[in-house]
Formats: sequence, structure tokens, C-alpha cells
Amino acid sequence: MENLIKANGQVNLGFFESSPKTVNFEDFDLRNNMDNPITGLRKKMGFNQFQFIGLTGDDFILGVAIVSLKWVSNCFIYIYQPSTKTFKEYSWLKPLSMGLTTSNQPNAGTWSFKSGKNQVTISAENGKRTLDLKVGSELSANVELDETNNYNPLPVCCRAGYNGWVFTQKSTALDFTGDIHWQGKKVDSSNMLASVDWSCGYMRRETFWMWASLSCKTEDGTKIGFNLAAGVNETSQTENGLWINNELIKLDRAEFIFNRRDRNEAWTVTTSDGHINLRFEPDGERKEKINAVIIASNFTQLFGRFYGTIKDQNGKEHKIDGATGFCEDHFAKW
Repeated sequence: MENLIKANGQVNLGFFESSPKTVNFEDFDLRNNMDNPITGLRKKMGFNQFQFIGLTGDDFILGVAIVSLKWVSNCFIYIYQPSTKTFKEYSWLKPLSMGLTTSNQPNAGTWSFKSGKNQVTISAENGKRTLDLKVGSELSANVELDETNNYNPLPVCCRAGYNGWVFTQKSTALDFTGDIHWQGKKVDSSNMLASVDWSCGYMRRETFWMWASLSCKTEDGTKIGFNLAAGVNETSQTENGLWINNELIKLDRAEFIFNRRDRNEAWTVTTSDGHINLRFEPDGERKEKINAVIIASNFTQLFGRFYGTIKDQNGKEHKIDGATGFCEDHFAKW
């Protein structure tokens, strides 16, 4: 598919076999709840984007996000090392799009965020996605994700509210090469895998989601990853997918059982089709609350370990015994 938006101004909806080359949101016939056209600055400022890359292994987790909400831009990075219980977080907010560059092509173009001497750049070209970041003298990374060999992302576009839509492209359990340096030492990334969440759209004014992501290798060397969500993308389709050795299995509804009063208690994460039956035990969290006049966000992303079983398309069970991953609980007004 060349463009997400059709020539008549309407959006392509559903699950796609391959991602659109360009999310040409400027061509969308955006209207208000009374069917009157929305154009100009109001249309431009209503379009949100974010990209998240997670690198996970037995003893190191790195999460990186660039977020464009037009009225405010945000970049955050966090590191967690399970063996030492070390957690470090970096976060920057800037008004409008100062210091920010994004692309409207899921598999091409450059995203970057700069604040002082700190910079994060994510670039995609010719089947390679690179993450290049530097934060003071504590953290640097230059890694390349391989999206050429059996690359099967999950691209989905769903309606959002009366007049909007959300496009997302997910991929997990991706191989990568390169170097990560943390506090003067090179991180052993030999057993680590990557995940990517590339999302955008005219989202509901108020929305929410729960989300989970895993990228790991089992004892027999099988690569397993999944993306699960409940909330924002559930209008006729889900954004739920399971990858076993890079082969994508589209999943049905996901269910998240957890205690919002104490999100650090164990979660239960399942799917209605029986493929996923897991317990998630948080080790820590990255959270942020923003309650401004125009926007609001109650965001908690937890990192921890999954336990339980995952079934492949043939019904074979794969045991998950302490693989590191993410869960998230998020309310947003934008």
C-alpha cells in the first residue's frame, strides 16, 4: 500500500499484510462531530505520533520513546538492570515541536529529539532501523535492528471515536547489532532482542490503554515475542500479535487483570483465543502524571518478568519462565 489515506480523503481500515509506505494524514478529510470540515492549524495540531523502542535481555532493559503531541513534545529513556536492581530514568519535555523531528513513514525517515547535549535519533532505511542516543557521559547506544530477514510487522488501522483513526505498526523479537555503554561499561547485548512500536493518528480526545510486550528466547532457542493491548485500538480490529521465530500469528482480544491501586502487584495477561496465559511480576516502573489545561496523562510503564505458557499456531506450548518485558497502564487527554 502506498498511502494510508485514499484519494477520496478516507482512511484505509483494518489489518494489513504490509504497512503503508506513507501515513499521508494531511490528505484525510477530518470533520467534527457535526460533519463540518476541520482544516488548517487545528487539523495539524490534532495529529499525534510516537515511537518506542525496547531492548530487553536477561539482565538489561532499555526503553526509549519519542512522543509528538504537537502542543508538547516528549522524550524519555530508562534503564533497568535486574541483577543489581539499578534503575535510571531520563525525561525531557518541550513546548510545541522544539528540538523534535518526526517522519510519517513507518519504515523510512528520521525521528530525533534534542535537549542540550542529550540527543536521541531513530532512523529507518532499506530494512534497517537504527537507534543512536547519547545522554551525558552515562549512557550511549548505537544499534541497528534487522528488519530484512523474515520481517513481519503487525500493521493495523482502526477508527477512534466518531471522526478519528489510529494507525500502529508493532514488531517484537527482532535481532539487533551494535553497542550500548552504561556508566562507563559496555553492556553484553548478545542475548538481547528488540521491539518497536510506531503509532500515530487522530486519537480520541480522551483515551486509555493497557499494553504488554515481550521479546525473548526460550531454552531451546525459539524466538518469541508478542504485542498485546486493550483500549485504544479495538474498533473492529485488535493490535494483538504473537511472533514465533519471526512468523506472525494474529491474536484475538487481550485481557489485563491488575490492581490499579498497586500496579506493582502481579498482573494476569491472557488472550481470548488461548494463545497467551501469563503472569507478569513487575520489578519497577516508569511513571508520569501531567494535568495541564489542554492535555493530561496518567502513564505507568512497568518492567518485569513473565511466567506461564504461550501456544503456537499448532497448539504447542512454549514455557515462559522469567523472561523480561513490559506492561503499561495509560490514560491520556490530548
